[in-house]
Amino acid sequence: MLDANARALLDMVYRVGAPKFHQLDEDQARRSMVKLQHAFQPDAPAVASVLEVPIGRPGRGQGVLLARAYRPIGAAPSEALPMLLFLHGGGWCIGSVDTHDAMCRELCNAAGVLVFSVDYRLAPEHPFPAAVEDAALALRWLQAHGGELGGIAERIAIGGDSAGGNLALVTTLGAIDQGMPVPLLQCLVYPCVDIYAPTASRERYAQGYFLDEETLAWFFERYLPGPGDALDWRASPALAWDLLDRLPPLCLIAAECDPLVDEGRQLAAHLSAAGIDVERHEFPGLVHGFITLGGLFPQASRAIAVMAESIGRHLHVPGQTGPN
Repeated sequence: MLDANARALLDMVYRVGAPKFHQLDEDQARRSMVKLQHAFQPDAPAVASVLEVPIGRPGRGQGVLLARAYRPIGAAPSEALPMLLFLHGGGWCIGSVDTHDAMCRELCNAAGVLVFSVDYRLAPEHPFPAAVEDAALALRWLQAHGGELGGIAERIAIGGDSAGGNLALVTTLGAIDQGMPVPLLQCLVYPCVDIYAPTASRERYAQGYFLDEETLAWFFERYLPGPGDALDWRASPALAWDLLDRLPPLCLIAAECDPLVDEGRQLAAHLSAAGIDVERHEFPGLVHGFITLGGLFPQASRAIAVMAESIGRHLHVPGQTGPN
Protein backbone atom coordinates (compact mmCIF):
# COMPACT_ATOMS: atom_id res chain seq x y z
CA MET A 1 0.00 0.00 0.00
CA LEU A 2 1.28 3.43 -0.94
CA ASP A 3 2.40 5.77 1.80
CA ALA A 4 0.02 8.74 2.13
CA ASN A 5 2.68 11.26 1.16
CA ALA A 6 3.70 9.12 -1.82
CA ARG A 7 0.08 9.09 -2.94
CA ALA A 8 -0.04 12.88 -2.62
CA LEU A 9 3.07 13.21 -4.77
CA LEU A 10 1.69 10.88 -7.42
CA ASP A 11 -1.62 12.75 -7.42
CA MET A 12 0.28 15.93 -8.17
CA VAL A 13 2.30 14.34 -10.95
CA TYR A 14 -0.46 12.39 -12.69
CA ARG A 15 -3.75 14.09 -11.92
CA VAL A 16 -2.69 17.71 -12.12
CA GLY A 17 -1.11 16.94 -15.49
CA ALA A 18 2.49 17.80 -14.66
CA PRO A 19 4.69 16.63 -17.56
CA LYS A 20 6.84 13.60 -16.89
CA PHE A 21 10.52 13.47 -17.73
CA HIS A 22 10.03 11.44 -20.91
CA GLN A 23 7.67 14.14 -22.24
CA LEU A 24 10.38 16.80 -22.01
CA ASP A 25 13.68 17.55 -23.67
CA GLU A 26 16.84 17.30 -21.62
CA ASP A 27 17.00 20.94 -20.55
CA GLN A 28 13.35 20.92 -19.53
CA ALA A 29 13.80 17.67 -17.61
CA ARG A 30 16.76 19.12 -15.73
CA ARG A 31 14.76 22.21 -14.77
CA SER A 32 11.85 20.00 -13.74
CA MET A 33 14.07 18.04 -11.38
CA VAL A 34 15.40 21.25 -9.85
CA LYS A 35 11.82 22.45 -9.25
CA LEU A 36 10.89 19.13 -7.66
CA GLN A 37 13.84 19.31 -5.28
CA HIS A 38 13.12 22.90 -4.36
CA ALA A 39 9.50 22.03 -3.62
CA PHE A 40 10.09 18.97 -1.43
CA GLN A 41 13.66 18.84 -0.18
CA PRO A 42 14.30 19.79 3.46
CA ASP A 43 16.17 22.90 4.50
CA ALA A 44 19.87 22.44 3.87
CA PRO A 45 21.66 22.10 7.22
CA ALA A 46 24.85 23.97 8.01
CA VAL A 47 28.13 22.09 7.73
CA ALA A 48 31.60 23.08 8.86
CA SER A 49 32.79 23.92 5.35
CA VAL A 50 32.04 23.41 1.67
CA LEU A 51 34.80 23.42 -0.93
CA GLU A 52 34.47 23.29 -4.72
CA VAL A 53 37.17 20.96 -6.08
CA PRO A 54 38.31 20.90 -9.73
CA ILE A 55 39.89 17.65 -10.96
CA GLY A 56 41.79 17.77 -14.22
CA ARG A 57 40.81 15.07 -16.69
CA PRO A 58 43.70 13.29 -18.39
CA GLY A 59 44.29 14.30 -21.99
CA ARG A 60 44.56 17.65 -23.66
CA GLY A 61 41.35 19.63 -23.95
CA GLN A 62 39.34 17.34 -21.66
CA GLY A 63 38.53 20.05 -19.14
CA VAL A 64 37.91 19.47 -15.46
CA LEU A 65 35.63 17.33 -13.37
CA LEU A 66 34.02 19.35 -10.60
CA ALA A 67 33.27 17.98 -7.15
CA ARG A 68 32.05 19.45 -3.87
CA ALA A 69 33.61 18.50 -0.54
CA TYR A 70 31.58 18.83 2.67
CA ARG A 71 33.05 18.66 6.18
CA PRO A 72 30.62 17.92 9.02
CA ILE A 73 29.53 20.46 11.58
CA GLY A 74 31.78 20.39 14.61
CA ALA A 75 34.78 18.91 12.80
CA ALA A 76 38.01 20.73 13.58
CA PRO A 77 39.92 21.98 10.52
CA SER A 78 42.89 19.78 11.43
CA GLU A 79 40.81 16.63 12.04
CA ALA A 80 41.38 13.81 9.53
CA LEU A 81 38.09 12.20 8.57
CA PRO A 82 36.94 9.11 6.67
CA MET A 83 35.37 9.97 3.33
CA LEU A 84 32.29 9.11 1.28
CA LEU A 85 32.45 9.48 -2.49
CA PHE A 86 28.88 10.28 -3.55
CA LEU A 87 27.39 10.08 -7.06
CA HIS A 88 24.01 11.75 -7.59
CA GLY A 89 21.00 10.20 -9.28
CA GLY A 90 18.99 11.41 -12.25
CA GLY A 91 19.09 8.69 -14.90
CA TRP A 92 22.61 9.70 -16.00
CA CYS A 93 20.91 12.63 -17.78
CA ILE A 94 19.67 15.03 -15.10
CA GLY A 95 20.58 15.95 -11.54
CA SER A 96 23.70 17.58 -10.15
CA VAL A 97 25.61 18.27 -6.96
CA ASP A 98 23.10 21.09 -6.41
CA THR A 99 20.00 18.88 -6.56
CA HIS A 100 21.59 16.61 -3.94
CA ASP A 101 23.17 19.34 -1.82
CA ALA A 102 20.74 19.14 1.12
CA MET A 103 20.97 15.36 1.27
CA CYS A 104 24.79 15.39 1.16
CA ARG A 105 24.90 17.94 3.95
CA GLU A 106 22.58 15.87 6.12
CA LEU A 107 24.55 12.69 5.46
CA CYS A 108 27.83 14.48 6.10
CA ASN A 109 26.69 15.62 9.53
CA ALA A 110 24.95 12.35 10.45
CA ALA A 111 27.92 10.16 9.51
CA GLY A 112 30.65 12.54 10.63
CA VAL A 113 32.60 12.04 7.41
CA LEU A 114 33.86 14.18 4.57
CA VAL A 115 31.36 13.81 1.70
CA PHE A 116 32.78 14.25 -1.79
CA SER A 117 29.92 14.81 -4.25
CA VAL A 118 30.81 14.51 -7.94
CA ASP A 119 29.33 16.51 -10.85
CA TYR A 120 30.01 13.87 -13.50
CA ARG A 121 29.21 14.47 -17.17
CA LEU A 122 25.61 13.91 -18.25
CA ALA A 123 24.06 12.25 -21.29
CA PRO A 124 23.10 12.70 -24.06
CA GLU A 125 25.83 15.34 -24.47
CA HIS A 126 28.26 12.87 -22.88
CA PRO A 127 26.89 9.34 -23.26
CA PHE A 128 28.23 6.11 -21.79
CA PRO A 129 30.95 5.61 -20.67
CA ALA A 130 31.69 9.28 -19.84
CA ALA A 131 29.99 9.14 -16.41
CA VAL A 132 31.77 5.86 -15.63
CA GLU A 133 35.12 7.42 -16.49
CA ASP A 134 34.39 10.49 -14.34
CA ALA A 135 33.37 8.37 -11.35
CA ALA A 136 36.53 6.27 -11.63
CA LEU A 137 38.64 9.42 -11.93
CA ALA A 138 37.01 10.85 -8.79
CA LEU A 139 37.80 7.71 -6.79
CA ARG A 140 41.43 7.66 -7.94
CA TRP A 141 41.78 11.37 -7.18
CA LEU A 142 40.27 11.00 -3.72
CA GLN A 143 42.55 8.09 -2.92
CA ALA A 144 45.59 10.12 -4.02
CA HIS A 145 44.63 13.59 -2.79
CA GLY A 146 41.93 13.16 -0.16
CA GLY A 147 44.46 13.93 2.54
CA GLU A 148 44.74 17.45 1.13
CA LEU A 149 41.06 17.92 2.01
CA GLY A 150 41.50 16.56 5.52
CA GLY A 151 40.38 13.06 4.61
CA ILE A 152 41.81 9.62 5.31
CA ALA A 153 42.57 8.03 1.95
CA GLU A 154 42.48 4.50 3.38
CA ARG A 155 38.98 4.97 4.84
CA ILE A 156 36.70 5.60 1.86
CA ALA A 157 33.11 4.51 1.28
CA ILE A 158 31.24 5.01 -1.98
CA GLY A 159 27.55 5.68 -2.54
CA GLY A 160 24.87 7.06 -4.77
CA ASP A 161 21.17 7.02 -5.51
CA SER A 162 19.48 5.51 -8.60
CA ALA A 163 21.83 6.09 -11.56
CA GLY A 164 24.40 7.26 -9.01
CA GLY A 165 24.02 3.92 -7.22
CA ASN A 166 24.68 2.22 -10.53
CA LEU A 167 27.83 4.31 -11.01
CA ALA A 168 29.00 3.64 -7.44
CA LEU A 169 28.65 -0.11 -7.95
CA VAL A 170 30.36 0.05 -11.35
CA THR A 171 33.20 2.14 -9.92
CA THR A 172 33.81 -0.39 -7.15
CA LEU A 173 33.76 -3.27 -9.64
CA GLY A 174 36.17 -1.34 -11.85
CA ALA A 175 38.60 -0.89 -8.99
CA ILE A 176 38.45 -4.63 -8.29
CA ASP A 177 38.93 -5.44 -11.97
CA GLN A 178 41.98 -3.16 -12.22
CA GLY A 179 43.57 -4.30 -8.98
CA MET A 180 43.16 -0.83 -7.43
CA PRO A 181 42.26 -0.02 -3.80
CA VAL A 182 38.57 -0.71 -3.21
CA PRO A 183 36.15 1.32 -1.06
CA LEU A 184 35.44 -0.25 2.31
CA LEU A 185 31.66 0.07 1.96
CA GLN A 186 29.00 0.65 -0.67
CA CYS A 187 25.91 2.72 0.21
CA LEU A 188 23.51 2.20 -2.68
CA VAL A 189 20.08 3.84 -2.78
CA TYR A 190 17.60 2.10 -5.13
CA PRO A 191 20.32 1.47 -7.74
CA CYS A 192 19.77 0.42 -11.34
CA VAL A 193 21.68 -2.86 -11.51
CA ASP A 194 20.64 -4.36 -14.87
CA ILE A 195 19.38 -2.25 -17.77
CA TYR A 196 17.29 -5.11 -19.18
CA ALA A 197 16.25 -6.59 -15.82
CA PRO A 198 13.23 -8.89 -16.47
CA THR A 199 11.84 -8.46 -12.97
CA ALA A 200 8.30 -8.51 -11.63
CA SER A 201 8.71 -5.05 -10.12
CA ARG A 202 9.55 -3.57 -13.54
CA GLU A 203 6.06 -4.75 -14.60
CA ARG A 204 4.22 -4.15 -11.32
CA TYR A 205 5.31 -0.52 -11.02
CA ALA A 206 5.62 0.27 -14.73
CA GLN A 207 2.89 2.92 -14.64
CA GLY A 208 1.72 5.37 -12.01
CA TYR A 209 4.61 5.10 -9.55
CA PHE A 210 6.72 8.07 -10.60
CA LEU A 211 9.50 6.21 -12.44
CA ASP A 212 7.36 5.05 -15.38
CA GLU A 213 8.69 2.57 -17.94
CA GLU A 214 8.67 5.34 -20.59
CA THR A 215 10.87 7.48 -18.36
CA LEU A 216 13.27 4.58 -17.77
CA ALA A 217 13.48 4.04 -21.53
CA TRP A 218 14.04 7.80 -22.05
CA PHE A 219 17.04 7.67 -19.70
CA PHE A 220 18.44 4.44 -21.16
CA GLU A 221 18.20 5.65 -24.76
CA ARG A 222 20.13 8.82 -23.99
CA TYR A 223 22.77 7.23 -21.81
CA LEU A 224 23.34 4.10 -23.91
CA PRO A 225 23.09 5.01 -27.62
CA GLY A 226 25.55 2.40 -28.88
CA PRO A 227 24.56 -1.13 -29.92
CA GLY A 228 25.35 -3.50 -27.09
CA ASP A 229 26.05 -0.75 -24.53
CA ALA A 230 23.43 -2.11 -22.14
CA LEU A 231 25.18 -5.51 -22.13
CA ASP A 232 28.46 -3.99 -20.95
CA TRP A 233 28.85 -4.65 -17.22
CA ARG A 234 29.88 -1.01 -16.79
CA ALA A 235 26.25 -0.20 -17.65
CA SER A 236 24.63 -3.32 -16.19
CA PRO A 237 26.87 -4.31 -13.26
CA ALA A 238 24.77 -7.40 -12.53
CA LEU A 239 26.55 -8.92 -15.56
CA ALA A 240 30.00 -8.71 -13.90
CA TRP A 241 29.68 -12.29 -12.66
CA ASP A 242 33.39 -12.82 -11.99
CA LEU A 243 33.68 -9.63 -9.92
CA LEU A 244 30.47 -9.46 -7.86
CA ASP A 245 31.62 -11.96 -5.25
CA ARG A 246 34.66 -9.77 -4.47
CA LEU A 247 32.65 -6.66 -3.57
CA PRO A 248 32.97 -4.95 -0.17
CA PRO A 249 30.06 -4.78 2.32
CA LEU A 250 26.79 -3.29 1.10
CA CYS A 251 24.23 -1.00 2.72
CA LEU A 252 21.21 -0.95 0.41
CA ILE A 253 18.30 1.47 0.72
CA ALA A 254 15.16 0.52 -1.22
CA ALA A 255 11.61 1.75 -1.81
CA GLU A 256 8.85 -0.84 -1.93
CA CYS A 257 6.89 0.69 -4.84
CA ASP A 258 9.82 1.10 -7.20
CA PRO A 259 10.34 -0.65 -10.55
CA LEU A 260 14.01 -1.14 -9.56
CA VAL A 261 13.29 -2.79 -6.20
CA ASP A 262 13.59 -6.41 -7.37
CA GLU A 263 17.02 -6.01 -8.97
CA GLY A 264 18.24 -4.50 -5.69
CA ARG A 265 16.79 -7.49 -3.83
CA GLN A 266 18.55 -9.85 -6.22
CA LEU A 267 21.88 -8.04 -5.80
CA ALA A 268 21.60 -8.18 -2.01
CA ALA A 269 20.71 -11.88 -2.10
CA HIS A 270 23.61 -12.70 -4.41
CA LEU A 271 26.16 -10.86 -2.27
CA SER A 272 24.79 -12.31 0.93
CA ALA A 273 25.02 -15.84 -0.52
CA ALA A 274 28.66 -15.08 -1.38
CA GLY A 275 29.35 -14.31 2.28
CA ILE A 276 29.50 -10.53 1.88
CA ASP A 277 28.12 -8.39 4.70
CA VAL A 278 24.80 -7.00 3.45
CA GLU A 279 22.25 -4.85 5.20
CA ARG A 280 19.11 -4.02 3.26
CA HIS A 281 16.50 -1.51 4.34
CA GLU A 282 13.28 -1.39 2.32
CA PHE A 283 10.88 1.45 3.11
CA PRO A 284 7.23 0.36 2.79
CA GLY A 285 4.91 2.30 0.52
CA LEU A 286 7.55 4.64 -0.86
CA VAL A 287 8.49 5.39 -4.45
CA HIS A 288 11.73 5.88 -6.30
CA GLY A 289 13.44 9.18 -5.53
CA PHE A 290 12.20 9.66 -1.96
CA ILE A 291 15.57 10.15 -0.28
CA THR A 292 16.15 13.67 -1.62
CA LEU A 293 12.57 14.74 -0.85
CA GLY A 294 12.85 14.89 2.92
CA GLY A 295 10.48 17.85 3.13
CA LEU A 296 7.71 15.49 2.05
CA PHE A 297 8.99 12.13 3.29
CA PRO A 298 10.18 11.91 6.92
CA GLN A 299 11.50 8.46 6.02
CA ALA A 300 14.29 10.18 4.07
CA SER A 301 16.02 11.24 7.28
CA ARG A 302 15.65 7.71 8.65
CA ALA A 303 17.25 6.31 5.51
CA ILE A 304 20.13 8.77 5.83
CA ALA A 305 20.54 7.81 9.49
CA VAL A 306 20.72 4.13 8.51
CA MET A 307 23.48 4.89 6.01
CA ALA A 308 25.28 7.04 8.55
CA GLU A 309 25.28 4.21 11.07
CA SER A 310 26.66 1.80 8.49
CA ILE A 311 29.35 4.26 7.42
CA GLY A 312 30.31 4.78 11.05
CA ARG A 313 30.54 1.06 11.70
CA HIS A 314 32.64 0.23 8.65
CA LEU A 315 34.83 3.31 8.61
CA HIS A 316 35.21 3.53 12.40
CA VAL A 317 34.05 7.13 12.75
CA PRO A 318 34.90 8.34 16.28
CA GLY A 319 31.80 9.10 18.30
CA GLN A 320 29.36 7.63 15.76
CA THR A 321 26.29 6.44 17.65
CA GLY A 322 23.97 5.57 14.74
CA PRO A 323 20.37 6.56 14.18
CA ASN A 324 17.82 6.71 16.92
